[in-house]
Amino acid sequence: MVDVNSPAKSNSQKIKHSKLKADYDQQGYFVVRNYFSAAEMSALRDVILKFHDAWKQDNLAFYQEVAFNSSLITGSQYLTDDNRLKLFNFISSVKMMALIDTVIPANASFMNTQLFFDPPNSELTDFWHRDCQYDHDIETQKKVINETQVMHLRVPLFDELGMELIPETHRRWDTQEEFDVRNEENGRLSNEDLPEGKKIELAAGDVLVFSADMIHRGIYGLDRLAFDILVFDNKSDFSDYVDDDCLPNAALLKKIDNPKIYLNTISAKKD
Repeated sequence: MVDVNSPAKSNSQKIKHSKLKADYDQQGYFVVRNYFSAAEMSALRDVILKFHDAWKQDNLAFYQEVAFNSSLITGSQYLTDDNRLKLFNFISSVKMMALIDTVIPANASFMNTQLFFDPPNSELTDFWHRDCQYDHDIETQKKVINETQVMHLRVPLFDELGMELIPETHRRWDTQEEFDVRNEENGRLSNEDLPEGKKIELAAGDVLVFSADMIHRGIYGLDRLAFDILVFDNKSDFSDYVDDDCLPNAALLKKIDNPKIYLNTISAKKD
């Protein structure tokens, strides 16, 4: 895999961290265009497609009927340790850590990976949500968006239609219309357009960093295949969400160039 840890002439040295941090704090997201080279994307794509092909074969009915994403990409079920090592090194590379540290400068911890694709079932539609709505009741959701920090780093493997986000919802509660749409209440549907939505097209090599708990949806089309890395601030208690098999074992830890983000998670799980 192409070395994404070399700092020489890296985009990680060129990005304006203070501007990105300000954008994230205010809007809930930022985009860095052309962050990874064609060679870096080709190497990443090679590993992810190995996972995706094996996962689809093993989950064919689920894939064809209801799936729009998979998870646990760094786990041991579908990838060899050599390929897992490539992913671990990509996630914790100089370039990725430059973005992660911009938002979570201390004790950033690895949570999970996901792969988003167009659902084969054409009846499935893209839908508005906050990630926290799948784990918490309404009152806890209101608390979560103000007190915890989980972010996605989306790396599209091919050019795609991207994401639609509602800026600033990472730090404010829904309007009545937003609430009704994402929860499908009062006759509304979760795939309806919302007036404050902002569409962000993405190309292979771009990185979109956004809050997991802002209102957002992926946009289906163009045979998207987007690799998402989830990271949390370990001051928040998210370690129970981490599948042990998705973390590097002792042998892999010794081979990872910069294992800190994984060590932080392992430490949090022991506490």
